[in-house]
Amino acid sequence: MFGKRKQNVYEQPENNVKKARAGSGKAAGVIIVLVAAAYLLGGSIYSLKENEYAVVTTFGVPAIVEESGIHIKIPYIQKLARVPKTINGFPIGYNSETGESEDKESFMITRDYNFVNVDFYVEYRVTDPVKYLYASENPVFILKNLTQSYIRDTIGLYDVDSVITTGKNEIQASIKEKIVTRLDEEDIGIQLVNITIQDAEPPTQEVINAFKNVENAKQGKETSINKANQKRNEDIPAARAAADETVKTAKAQAEERVNEAKGQTARLNELYAEYQKYPLITKQRMFYETMEEILPDMKVIIEKSDGTTQTMLPLESFTGTQPEKNAEPRDNNSTDSTAEESNEESQQ
Repeated sequence: MFGKRKQNVYEQPENNVKKARAGSGKAAGVIIVLVAAAYLLGGSIYSLKENEYAVVTTFGVPAIVEESGIHIKIPYIQKLARVPKTINGFPIGYNSETGESEDKESFMITRDYNFVNVDFYVEYRVTDPVKYLYASENPVFILKNLTQSYIRDTIGLYDVDSVITTGKNEIQASIKEKIVTRLDEEDIGIQLVNITIQDAEPPTQEVINAFKNVENAKQGKETSINKANQKRNEDIPAARAAADETVKTAKAQAEERVNEAKGQTARLNELYAEYQKYPLITKQRMFYETMEEILPDMKVIIEKSDGTTQTMLPLESFTGTQPEKNAEPRDNNSTDSTAEESNEESQQ
């Protein structure tokens, strides 16, 4: 009896250990199950932002998810890829982080065999996420290579002056048109938004200074042209006003002279009509009217036989004016003879 009791006493701790081990095993299993469930649950839930696409691939078949928010996928069976909706970009010809120039990308030759450094910035966005991910291995790299090729091809069509100064907008538009056409042909789910020339300058400082002088001269030319146009805009209205005033004055004078000529013509026509009726009387009247206009200002100088001046008299007999104080009286014979000569002329 004592032996059996001692055996039971020793068996009780062993059972407790076994129970403890069984309980810890169950707890570990539950923890593993919970961790696995959390992992699977976490892999099946994903959040999508407004500025990105989600491409979910199920057994190799892609599907696009565009709505933002919480979404669920099957772990291990469905694969998720995120594609940005926003406009992205990359530089050509310089390092965007350090700002240093990269000559292998920016160094180019122009149509007139001059060298120039040109920096660009390219902006693009994804239009088709599936083609962006699966139609090509690296669509952004393809876009960069195409851009560099068309940049060099286009820069080679322009002279250095156009590249540095006046032709930038035309060059940008030409390059953009070529790239857009090529991307439509390639159909890799990416679209060019814009391409901009950031900087363009000759490779040496001496050439840079020369082009700065040329640019300053062009700006001075534009300033002079603008001033000349301003002066022209100010002077032309004044000249037109003066010309209009001159034309109006000339027209008024012409009208006045025409009216005067018409009046004289009408008067002559009346005289001619009277002359046809009474020719002799008309002649005498016209003679007397003419003499009335001429004789008041006439002087008669009488010289002696020896050539000396005898006297100077006004013709009072014709004009009816009083003789001057210093004038000498005339002879009756001379007055009668003058009157007779005047009557004879009137009769003629």
